[in-house]
Amino acid sequence: MRILHTMLRVGDLQRSIDFYTKVLGMKLLRTSDNPEYKYTLAFLGYGANPEHAELELTYNYGVTSYEMGTAYGHLAISAEDIVRACEAVKANGGNVTREPGPVKGGTSVIAFVTDPDGYKIELIERQFDGAGAGL
Repeated sequence: MRILHTMLRVGDLQRSIDFYTKVLGMKLLRTSDNPEYKYTLAFLGYGANPEHAELELTYNYGVTSYEMGTAYGHLAISAEDIVRACEAVKANGGNVTREPGPVKGGTSVIAFVTDPDGYKIELIERQFDGAGAGL
């Protein structure tokens, strides 16, 4: 088994596509509109299934915001150079909500970014093995 995608509901599909492609460097992989059931899907990622997990953005017609709830934590994305990644996020209009630094009680270097709908994204500094992409 493997993770295929994670779904987030968004209030403005194009705004969210712009954030994930222009700020975090993902690619728009495909979209699917379903007018009968009043929703549109956009799948994004650094690569496509099955080699890479994807992010599914779901826009339900007429819904512009959602309550975050207390169960949601964050998405995690690796970055080879977390300082450079945060600089790029800021330069492209993104919001870094925790500057790069070591995680409390550990040695990993992390930062946090918030997307336009308020979802938290953790950036974790890791070297790539050559097969992956990212910030």
